Amino acid sequence: MAQNQAMDAALLTLAEMGEADRLTIAAGTPGIVLMERAAEAIAETVLARYPGAERVACLAGPGNNGGDAYAAAAILLRAGREVRLFHLVPPEKLQGDAANAAAAYDGPAEPLAAFDAQSFDLVIDGLFGAGLARPLEGEVAELVERLNAAATPVVAIDLPSGISGASGAVLGTAVEAEATVTFFRRKPGHLLEPGRSHCGAVAVSDIGVLSTALETIAPKCFENRPALWRHRLAVPSDAGHKYDRGHAVVFSGPASRTGAARLAATAALRAGAGLVTMFSPAGAVLVNAAHLTAVMLKRCEDTDELASHLGDTRLNAFVLGPGFGAGETARAYAEAVLAAGGRLVLDADGISSFKDDPEALFAAARAASEARGDSEPALVLTPHSGEFKRLFPDIASAEGLSKLDQARLAAERACAVVVLKGRDTVIAAPDGRAAINATGTPWLATAGSGDVLSGIVAAQLAQGTPSFEAAAAAVWMHGKAAEAFGAGLIAEDLPGMLPKVFAGLEATGP
Repeated sequence: MAQNQAMDAALLTLAEMGEADRLTIAAGTPGIVLMERAAEAIAETVLARYPGAERVACLAGPGNNGGDAYAAAAILLRAGREVRLFHLVPPEKLQGDAANAAAAYDGPAEPLAAFDAQSFDLVIDGLFGAGLARPLEGEVAELVERLNAAATPVVAIDLPSGISGASGAVLGTAVEAEATVTFFRRKPGHLLEPGRSHCGAVAVSDIGVLSTALETIAPKCFENRPALWRHRLAVPSDAGHKYDRGHAVVFSGPASRTGAARLAATAALRAGAGLVTMFSPAGAVLVNAAHLTAVMLKRCEDTDELASHLGDTRLNAFVLGPGFGAGETARAYAEAVLAAGGRLVLDADGISSFKDDPEALFAAARAASEARGDSEPALVLTPHSGEFKRLFPDIASAEGLSKLDQARLAAERACAVVVLKGRDTVIAAPDGRAAINATGTPWLATAGSGDVLSGIVAAQLAQGTPSFEAAAAAVWMHGKAAEAFGAGLIAEDLPGMLPKVFAGLEATGP
C-alpha cells in the first residue's frame, strides 16, 4: 500500500514517460486513443476554467504535443468555440499519431507566422512539450515573446514551450502559462524553478496509461507528499512515554547569538521529539536559561565536555550550526557527534565550517554510516544555495546540471541526505532517491526559518524516522506551517503552527 501511494507522487523523466506510453500501447491501447484522451482533458480544462473564451487559438508543433493540439482543437470546435489552429510545420509533414490527429481536424489552420495573440480570448500552447532539448530561437522565440507580452491567457499542453521537463530551466525563452495540463504523472520541470512559475496551475489527467508501468520503470524522483514518508513516521502511542520519542540536542552559539538555536530547539520539541536539550557554552548559559522552559539546558564548553555528554546514548539526534559560529569548534563537534553514533543535522555555520576541507566531513559521514551497518545516512545537510557552493563548488558551478542533479550528486559524494533549500527545495539521498517540495509561501524567506527546519528534521530523526523520510517530512511540514499562518510570518510563528499540520495529517488518514 505504501509503495503504491508513493508511486502516485512519482515524477517521470521524458524517457520514463515514453516507456510508460510504450508499455501501455504494447498492452493494447493504441497511441491515437491516448492522444484523443489527452485532448479531451485539455478541452475539459479549457471549458471549465475559461467558459467565456469564445475565440481560441491552438498552436501546434511538429510532434505529439502538436497532435494533442490538433485533437483538442477539433473537440473545442465541436463544442461551439471559434477555433483557429496555427502550425509550425504543415500537417502533411507530421507523422504517426500526430498526423492522424491533424487529418481528423477540419477547422481553419494557418502557418504560425499568421498568429496574433491579441485576436483571441485564449491560447492553447502545443508547440513543444517536455522533450524540448535545445533553446527556442528564430520565429518561435519571437512568437513566444509576443505571446508573453499580450494579455491573452495561455493553457500549456504537458509543459509550457521552452521549459525543460528535466530541469525546469528556460531554454532560450518560454511561454508563461496560466494553466498546464499534463498526463499520468508530473515531470521534474513542473516543480523545479523557473518551470514551476511558468506552468501556473497544473492539472494531471489520467488518460489510461498503465499504472503498473511504474513497477517496471521504478522511478526514484517524487513530489514531496505524505504518501512518500507517512508510513515511516513515528506515531505516539497511548502507552508510550517521552523517552520513546527520542532526545534531540541543539548546540547553542555564544551569548549574543543564541536565538537561532532556541528556534531550532523549540521546533524540535513541537515537531515531536520527546525531550530536547540545548548544549550551551558557559558564557551563554544564563541567557539561554532566561528564555527556555520545556527545553533543557546543559553546559558544553569544549570537546571534553561534549565527549562526556555523548556517553549518554539516549541523546540520538543533534542540530549544529544555527548561530553557532563557523570554525574549528564546529568542525570538532560535528565529527565527535558522528563518531559517537549520533544522527546530525548540519546547517548554517556548521556547513560553512567545512568549506576549506569538505572531505573531512564526508569521510566522517561515511564512517558513521558504515558503523551503523545499515547504510542509513547519519548526516543531513540543509544548505541554501550559498552554503551549498561552499561544500560542493564544482557541482554548483557545473554547466547543465539541474538543481535535482546537483542535490543527488552532492548526496552521493557526502554520504548524506542533502536538503537543497529554496522555493523548489530538493531532498536527495545517497542512493539516488529524491523529492521536490511544493509546499510553503514566499513568507518563508525570512530570518530564522531555516533554523526551524533544522529542528523539525532533528525531531523526526530522534523518533527513529529514516534520514531521507525524516528530511522530506520536515520540509513538507515546514511549508505547511507557513501556509497555515499566512501573511506576515516570521520564524517564531512556525513552531506554533505545527499542531495544525499534524492535525491535518491525521485527518487525511494513512
